Amino acid sequence: MTTTDPIADMLTRIRNANMVRRDFVLVPASRMNLAITKTLKIERFISNYELLRDKSQRVIKIQLKYTDKGQPVILGLKRLSTPGLRVYVQRSEIPRVYGGLGITIVSTSRGVMTGQQAWRQNLGGELLCSVW
Repeated sequence: MTTTDPIADMLTRIRNANMVRRDFVLVPASRMNLAITKTLKIERFISNYELLRDKSQRVIKIQLKYTDKGQPVILGLKRLSTPGLRVYVQRSEIPRVYGGLGITIVSTSRGVMTGQQAWRQNLGGELLCSVW
């Protein structure tokens, strides 16, 4: 079955797995999902990820990260741009999440990166999601 918004589907799967304290979550693989997963790994919101081939399709196995007390590192995920309402921003309009404690993931002409990286490179683009 195809989904109309694979990014929102991935974020919802991560959010649901975090709520029930799963060790990992499987999400359908796409270039955008893989780029977002890489960004989450670089920013230390997840432990690790692995690209797997499950029967006829590829999936990403995302290892979720928890603190010593068992609390999830990812406290919230929010989809900002949807297929029905795309949100594009310039460099000066890139939002900060929780005063810099969270990140905004932006799709730019140079690839998917955090809002802070896009700001440093003087780039704007489509706001994909925010993570805190």
